[in-house]
Amino acid sequence: MQTMKKPELLAPAGDFSRLKYAVAYGADAVYIGGEHFSLRTASSNFNSEELQKAVRYAHSHQVKVYCAVNAVPRNAEIEEFPSYLKSLCDAGIDAVIVSDIGLVSMTRELAPEMKIHLSTQANAINYAACNAWYRLGVRRIVLARECSLEEIKEIRANVPEDLELEAFVHGAMCMAYSGRCLISSFMTGRDANRGNCAQPCRWKYAVCEETRPGEYFPLEEGDGGTFLFNSKDLCMIDHIPELCAAGVGSFKIEGRVKTEYYVSCVTNTYRQAIDACFDDIDGYVKRLPVYLEELSKVSHREYSTGFYYGNPLEQGQNYESAGYLREYEVVGLVEGYDSLNRRLIVSQRNKFSAGETLELVEAGRPPVEFSAEVLYNGKGERILSAPHAAMRVEIAYDHYVGGMSFLRKKKY
Repeated sequence: MQTMKKPELLAPAGDFSRLKYAVAYGADAVYIGGEHFSLRTASSNFNSEELQKAVRYAHSHQVKVYCAVNAVPRNAEIEEFPSYLKSLCDAGIDAVIVSDIGLVSMTRELAPEMKIHLSTQANAINYAACNAWYRLGVRRIVLARECSLEEIKEIRANVPEDLELEAFVHGAMCMAYSGRCLISSFMTGRDANRGNCAQPCRWKYAVCEETRPGEYFPLEEGDGGTFLFNSKDLCMIDHIPELCAAGVGSFKIEGRVKTEYYVSCVTNTYRQAIDACFDDIDGYVKRLPVYLEELSKVSHREYSTGFYYGNPLEQGQNYESAGYLREYEVVGLVEGYDSLNRRLIVSQRNKFSAGETLELVEAGRPPVEFSAEVLYNGKGERILSAPHAAMRVEIAYDHYVGGMSFLRKKKY
């Protein structure tokens, strides 16, 4: 690993709060969406003023900001693009992530200094396509998720040295080729290619015979039914050396609509794993079970390695359930520490009680398990439980380091 360049860790940020957590928990760069041309309308996204605030904050922590401009625009929207691009330039965005060839051309013409990253929606899967995009001004390719590690190696060997390669390493997968799904638009009128996917791939399906309308026959492969289009989640935490060896220069975490807790935990785990790979590869290998356990404590579907090892079946069609695995829940956000009385000051998020075993999640550190033996309310009175949303709770705790931290517990 000593001969390789450490990859960039790129985290999602659906709003300013999540951006701050991504930065605190070790991201080298974040990707966000503005009010227009973004494929995640379900996330809060950033208006012009918030964009400037986000960039100032990230840059003050030496973190880059990339803005997704990856929706496929209609004719009527093209006239809006020059002014929108100018607002991104004025905000100081480090790069735009674009899928439409027209917007790539307009960006190069209108803002020649702006770096252009090609969105995974453009499904670049071979070195000829990557070189063609390079000639058009693209300086980073977010590779199609259908690429194998062997294909990435071949791409890296056949493209210019200054063309960066980025790949998803963690998060939700789509059953459609490079996410270009038409099912949502057909069934609900919500266009996935314009940021408004209804996720019909996660629904249950049954067969209805033509001459017997209203009579549904379940497609049963398990007690819960069959989910024909449902994908597992991607997780490559235990394959970091292979990704680096293949030439991936930026590790991308999916999840602009995910919570602060999700962004923090996943970013924190990959940060520790990447650093361990380059500082102590034996330590990385020994800690793999710890990393995998930590990633199991965020909401997720069953994990797979996607297409990286060349087997489409490993992309992970999950026929048993579309539901998430949620074994842990956040019970509070740590908002401060009373060093005199040695107490965590917590804003409650889910009910917990005195005597329960909790875990403290802090940036850059493994989680710490402890028993919350004594609880106090905002008046300093001892209480048996914290049942009210956002109530102030103080918990006796001796060794708090500080920072943007969470308390969680196992649900069952």
